[in-house]
Amino acid sequence: MLIHIHKQATTTPKIRAVIQASTDAASVLAERFCVTEQTVYKWRKRDSVEDLSHTPHRLQTTLTPAQEAVAVALCKTMLVSLDDLLAVVREFLNPNASRSGLDCCLRRHGVFRLQDLKPKAPRPAHKPFKAYEPGYLHVDVKYLPQMADESRRRYLFVAIDRATRWVFIRIFTAKTAANARRFLRDLERACPMRIRTILTDHVLYRKDLAA
Repeated sequence: MLIHIHKQATTTPKIRAVIQASTDAASVLAERFCVTEQTVYKWRKRDSVEDLSHTPHRLQTTLTPAQEAVAVALCKTMLVSLDDLLAVVREFLNPNASRSGLDCCLRRHGVFRLQDLKPKAPRPAHKPFKAYEPGYLHVDVKYLPQMADESRRRYLFVAIDRATRWVFIRIFTAKTAANARRFLRDLERACPMRIRTILTDHVLYRKDLAA
């Protein structure tokens, strides 16, 4: 059997087995093997001679499972850097979210590489990338996974400005026309620029708004 020993271990599996089998006092064994009495007590309590895993059993994160689901959906929709996503998460979801915690969240869900999330199909070389003016917003609706403590699934409404990458989100429990109108009203109030065009997956909505 292959046993991995911690690089800072003061005992070997053989010494640990002797400690577990011995009836001598802890002070005697500690002096014999040049270890502390706490080390002797530790190995006497264990049934094996292997080092335990140092991986924490409970992940330290400030994001709830529901917030993590929203963060993952935003990552897939926005396709932005970790720092940009962190700014959105702190503004709309959890002001105490940390960069390392968000990074671990994305890695656990397999969405930390932007290259893997972007479409693979090559674009025609003769079509240059269009430069959008501020106010050209893309609106999308994402289904969020239902959490264990929830009775229904939720829907994430996201608006992204193509030019500035300004983001606005809202979460609703139903994908209804009333919630869509509510989202657009809140979007119009919050948007720091004049909205010229709102593009969705199904219809192009144009509306002239006061500057």
